[in-house]
Amino acid sequence: MTRGLRLLASLAALAGVVWLVDPASLHPHLRGLDAGWMALAVALLGAQVGVSALRWQLTAGALGVRLPTLWALCEYHLSVLGNTVLPGGVLGDVGRVARMRAYGGWGLSVGSVVIERLAGQVALACAAIAGVAWWAMAGYGVALTGVVAASGAAVLALVVAGARWLPVAVRDALAAAWLSPRVIVPQLAYTGVILCCNLGGVWAAAQAVGVQLDLAAALFVIPLTLLAMLLPVSVNGWGLREGVALALWPLVGVAGPQAVAASISFGLAALGAALLAVFPWAVQLGFGRQPLPATPDRERK
Repeated sequence: MTRGLRLLASLAALAGVVWLVDPASLHPHLRGLDAGWMALAVALLGAQVGVSALRWQLTAGALGVRLPTLWALCEYHLSVLGNTVLPGGVLGDVGRVARMRAYGGWGLSVGSVVIERLAGQVALACAAIAGVAWWAMAGYGVALTGVVAASGAAVLALVVAGARWLPVAVRDALAAAWLSPRVIVPQLAYTGVILCCNLGGVWAAAQAVGVQLDLAAALFVIPLTLLAMLLPVSVNGWGLREGVALALWPLVGVAGPQAVAASISFGLAALGAALLAVFPWAVQLGFGRQPLPATPDRERK
């Protein structure tokens, strides 16, 4: 799907969702956005970007490229800004790969970016499975919870089994970046913090429009709503995210207009967090050009 079609798809999906809930019922919720909650949402999502940059730095280091911290922060913020405002949700990452290729080559550049992004997606999928199981147990008892847990375990087992068919080089890169003794603990810590910031950003954005979710409801609907943003058919999930919110959030007692308003509020907070890219870039410009990231081979030369 071309960039123009993705933009049209986002606009059409968003317009359709707004039409379904009636703009007149949506406007009061958005007009009364709470500035304090929105500021918290932007802060949490901005922190997520910063910690993600540190996870990328750790991943690249495990693959053999040492990235300066400020350079990694600047590049990651820039890629998030590109992913947020450009169709497809990956063009910012493509630019990050291109700018890193001179330091570690195409293979290491692509590997570090893909593996770092994959860690977040795996964590979000696990959170979604756990959230659905918890919600099912809270509302429907042990039987449905067992079905959900068994389904989740089956999916994970299929993923693990499928990983055996990956090329050896890919499996080795994943093992080095995620499972080697010196990186596994910080990888888990970074990923946990990033996930909490992401979920917390949605929760705070929902609070900004007056939507209050208890813990079981939040862990049920928020990860599933965020997963919709991974489909590369829109601009940063706009339209898809609101459609999922409209379909899903009423299951936990949130009215359709409020659910859509919460999703739009999150989209605005995500844009605000992406615009925070100006700060690390201002710092880098203040310090001047950063040294090139180095591979072990370059250091020996």
